[in-house]
Amino acid sequence: TLPAFPVEGRDLNPLLQDPGLIFHPPLLYMGYVGFSVAFAFAIAALLSGRLDSAFTRFARPWTLAAWVFLTLGIVLGSAWAYYELGWGGWWFWDPVENASFMPWLAGTALLHSLAVTEQRAGFKAWTLLLSICAFSLCLLGTFLVRSGVLVSVHAFASDPARGMFILAFMVLVTGGSLLLFAVRGHRVRSRVNNALWSRESLLLGNNVLLMAAMLVVLLGTLLPLVHKQLGLGSISVGEPFFNTMFTWLMVPFALLLGVGPLVRWGRDRPRNIRKLLLTALVSTLVLSVLLPWLLEDKIIAMTVVGMAMACWIAVLAVAEAVQRVSRGTKTSLSYWGMVAAHLGLAVTITGIAFSQNYSVERDVRMRAGDSVTIHDYRFTFREVRDITGPNYRGGVALIGVTR
Repeated sequence: TLPAFPVEGRDLNPLLQDPGLIFHPPLLYMGYVGFSVAFAFAIAALLSGRLDSAFTRFARPWTLAAWVFLTLGIVLGSAWAYYELGWGGWWFWDPVENASFMPWLAGTALLHSLAVTEQRAGFKAWTLLLSICAFSLCLLGTFLVRSGVLVSVHAFASDPARGMFILAFMVLVTGGSLLLFAVRGHRVRSRVNNALWSRESLLLGNNVLLMAAMLVVLLGTLLPLVHKQLGLGSISVGEPFFNTMFTWLMVPFALLLGVGPLVRWGRDRPRNIRKLLLTALVSTLVLSVLLPWLLEDKIIAMTVVGMAMACWIAVLAVAEAVQRVSRGTKTSLSYWGMVAAHLGLAVTITGIAFSQNYSVERDVRMRAGDSVTIHDYRFTFREVRDITGPNYRGGVALIGVTR
């Protein structure tokens, strides 16, 4: 007999004993399931051979709700990983992180494509294809998380049998829907001709860039798995690949994102917004150089690129909103939601630019009383205090920080 044994088992992994477990997984899966509604409407449209305004009227709110839930789930997961895993960062391009990011990119493209379909009856076939892709990527994400085929710091359960079932279901759903699209997609093609300088064309450009970014993430996530299964050995696709590819895809994306809301549907002339664009360009160039210099006393090229993208988006979003309000133009709730989303993206890009280029990280071994100086900050290891929780015993290190 054992001298002592656990009466109630091992309990949850300590990393999962956190309030984030209550909200993060349900939010992600509410986003995943929400995209099934747009997928169902897309299959119905392909089977019936028509796509009318009723499709977008019903599909868009569901798609927006799914996108919001998925966004909240990703943000909460990033915050949870930041303080729980202690990377000193909030995005690691981990396979499980990428699993939720890919449908988010496709869902973002779908939201904007639905707007064109609703306003101009355009992009019909493209909207259906995005609906299929978004839901298929949700199934792929579920497979990657639950099967354990990829190594991840976020993977806490591995069930190969269930993974094979999800894989078979994903192949059936994705393959069947893409085959249906190939056979009947021509029946719902748009007959609208879009001018090059129009909101539709700019949205199409951004959609293409979003899907290109999604393909980059998909390639970087699955390549190690495919490479190993083909017997070519183990490889690792790391952060430099994703950061480099994403940066140069996001530069034209930010450019089109800032201009898009200023351009009219159908056809417009560049000279109508020339003055506003010149003002925004000058403001962007000044702020993108001035802010890094004022905040960090040194200028790094990639920080300037990131700040230029953020300032361009923010300046144009605010300027266009001010113009609307000053003219008394009637604005809907969806418009203010768009402004908030674009400003949120600008803030996110700012955070990425500064954290990627100015963060300082060091691994040090310290005893009580030891001190280390990092980037003008002095860290002093004072002591370790024992703590007792409801189902664990641990230690908390007390560190003093001075400048």
